[in-house]
This record gives sequence, C-alpha cells and structure tokens, in this order.
Amino acid sequence: MTSIQKKILTLTSVVLVIMSVIWLALTYYNHKTQQQYNEILQRYLSMNEVTTASQQVITDLNNYMIQPSKGNRERLDASKEKIQQAKNDVSKLRNTENNFTLTNYINLIDSFMETTDRLLLFHAENDSEASANEFTEATRISTYMSEMSLTLLDTELKTYNRFYRGIIEQSGEVMKLGIWVLLLIACVLLLVTYWFSLSITRPVYKLTKAANELSKGNFGQPVKVETNDEIAFLAKTFDRMRININNLISEIKHKAQLERELQESKLLLQESQFRSLQSQINPHFLFNTLNTLSKKAYLEGSEETSDLLVSVAGILRYNLKRLDRSVTLHEEVVVLKQYMDIQKARFTDRLHLHMEVDPSCLGMKIPALTLQPIIENAVIHAVEPKEDGGVIWFRVMEEADHIRIEIEDDGLGMTEEKRLQIINETPVLSESHSTGIGFSNVVKRLRLFYGYEDVIDIESVEGRGTKVILKIEKQGVDAA
Repeated sequence: MTSIQKKILTLTSVVLVIMSVIWLALTYYNHKTQQQYNEILQRYLSMNEVTTASQQVITDLNNYMIQPSKGNRERLDASKEKIQQAKNDVSKLRNTENNFTLTNYINLIDSFMETTDRLLLFHAENDSEASANEFTEATRISTYMSEMSLTLLDTELKTYNRFYRGIIEQSGEVMKLGIWVLLLIACVLLLVTYWFSLSITRPVYKLTKAANELSKGNFGQPVKVETNDEIAFLAKTFDRMRININNLISEIKHKAQLERELQESKLLLQESQFRSLQSQINPHFLFNTLNTLSKKAYLEGSEETSDLLVSVAGILRYNLKRLDRSVTLHEEVVVLKQYMDIQKARFTDRLHLHMEVDPSCLGMKIPALTLQPIIENAVIHAVEPKEDGGVIWFRVMEEADHIRIEIEDDGLGMTEEKRLQIINETPVLSESHSTGIGFSNVVKRLRLFYGYEDVIDIESVEGRGTKVILKIEKQGVDAA
C-alpha cells in the first residue's frame, strides 16, 4: 500500500531531481565554455612562447659570446631546447586560416636555430667576424619572429572572433532557454500538484457519494476508489459491507441468467440437429449413380458424356478416400486433369491448359486436394470472366533443394489486399459455384503439413494475371 505520506515524499523527490538536473546541465555548459576559452588562451600563449624563447636565446648567445663559460653554455642549450619545444607546440595549432603563415613561421624558427648553430660553430673556431655576422642575423630573425607572432595572433583573433560572438549569442540563448525551462517546470509542478490534490480529494468524494447511494437503498453500485493508500483501504472495507448486503440479489440474478443461457443452448442444439439431418446425403449413392450413368452413356454411344461422368466420379471417389491423408503428387495431377477435362467440356475453346511436369517429382507426398482448389480459382478468375477465355500454365520442376510447382493464369489478377488475406490464412469469400475448398484453407493445410511458412507464395498484378508458387523442400518430405 502506498500511503499519502509516501506520495508527498515522491513529489518532493521529483522536484529535487528536476532541480538537480537543471543545475548539472548548467554546470556542464559552463565547464564546456570555460574549457573552450582555455584552449584559445593556450593557443595565444603558445605563439607568445616562441617570441619569449627566441629573445632568451639571443640573450644567452650574447652572454656566451662575452663570456664563453660552461654555465652560460648550459643556459644557452636550455634556451634552444625551450624554443624547440615551443616550435612543436605551435605546429599543433595549424588550421585552414593560418596554414600558410604558420608554415612560414615554423620555417623561420628553423632558420633561427640554424643561424644559432652556425654562430656557435664560428665561435668555436675563434672566427669573431663570422660570429658577429651570425649574431646580427639571429637578432634580425628574432625580431622578424616577434612581428610574425603578432601577425599570427591577429589571424587567430580574426578566426575566433566568430567563435566569441557565437559564445555571446549562445549565452543569450541559454538564458532564454533557462527562462522557458523555469516556466515549463513551474507549469508542470502546478499540474503535478493539482493531480496530487485530486488523488486525495477525488477518492473522498467518491466514498461520500457511495455512502449517499447506500443510504437511499441502492446496493448495486460498487464503491470504486482507484488508489493505493489509506483511503482505498477504507473504500474496500465499505464495499465489502455493500457486497454482503447485495449477495442475495446477485445470486438470484445469476440463477436467472444461467437458466436463460441453458434455454438458448437447447434451441441452438435443436437447430444444429435439424441442419445436420438436412445435409445427410449419402455420397456413396451419388458415386454409384454416376458410374451407372457413365456405363449407360457409353453403351448408347455418348463417349464424351461417359468420359465426363467418369471424371466426375473419379473426383468424388478421390474426395471420399483421400481427404484426410497425404497423397502423391501423381495422384493430385490425375485428379487435376480430370477436373480440367470437365472444365474443357464447359468452356470448349475458351480454355487453354499447358502442362510441364517433371516425372521424377511425381512421387513426392502432398496433402490431398491441394492443386485442384488452386487451379479452380484460376479457372474462375482467368477464364470465366473473359469473353475470349484464358490460358493456364501448370508446371512441376525440380530445383537444387526443393521442388517447385507453379500454377499461372493470364486473368484479371487480384488486389494486394486479397493476396495478403490468402497468404495470412484469412478466410476469403469464395465463389458460389466453387467446390467449397477455400484457398486460405489450402494455405493453412500446406503449412501444417510441411512445417514452414514460405511453402507458398502468390505473385499477382491487377490486369496481368496471377502466379501461385509452391516450394516444397526435399529434405524431410517422404517420397512414395
């Protein structure tokens, strides 16, 4: 149970968390800004360090030329190392704005170092005139380096002027954002506070209203308080009292409902039994009758009629014996031919069937009544609606790891919605003159029989025909 005290503590914690997040965000922003300032200042200091170091080298050179002691030489070497380090630091400051100037600047430092080395060499050889000339050159280069440093600093100032302005603008935007955030937080806190007050006052109001209803003798209205605190516990106790008073009335209503449902079930059962009696026509009687008519037509010389009756009898016998078991593809193809013989007699020259069957695939197992409903669908939608009929292709071919069966027509095609309904096994309203085996039912039986989803696919474009593709994997499929 969540007490009211816990709710207050939760609200306070939320406020503290929000304020902490805002403080952390502002602190992070200030830290990033300060870090950017420090980086720019470090760039300026690095450039100024070269000037200072070069001047120090000139001073140490002068002292060493006046008094070539060991201490002066050590200080000179230290100054040279310092200017070399300053050069390395300046090399890292390269960008698109100062690339050319910085390259000249680094070359100037190299010239300065080379002049210093030549001066030391001449001095070691006691060539005073050459040493003086090199010292003059070093001093000139140091002066030029100082001017170059000022040029680089000016370039940096121009380069980062946009950055400074951006920081100023960004600070202004942050201030505006802070104001809006504070306003937003104030609104949110007002809403949360309002919701919190409702979570306390609303259950009390509901409890009061329920008490008034009970005082009027209305025991059927439950006391519902959707909270998890002390008020909810009080409401549940109050509701149990109402339930104890209302139990007898509820029990009587429940018994009446059961009696009514029992009566409705009896009526449904009688209706079902009546429909069952209506459908009890012996199919074996129809099969024997068709055989008798076939023989009579043959004896009377009507061989075409006899063949049609034999085909109809064959389909009926196949349905009686094979509906609940698997068959070979050969048996399915035979029944398909019998069905198409009947349709050819109906449509004559309007129906054209082309069959390409690989005999090596005919021993494969397949659920009974798989091909006939599919090709029946092709007849209904490809041949029947068109005045000049249509063409149906039936192909069975063996591929690397599966057997492929295609039933294609040049009919009117189907919409994408209907294609997805069939693939997703959604019942589709069948034609009134079909045999009754739905296309979706065929899809479901194929997937249950083979154990994988992509056993069937449908390619169709409205106005250009439909192709149904069965891909039956060789592995795990028994052959007859």
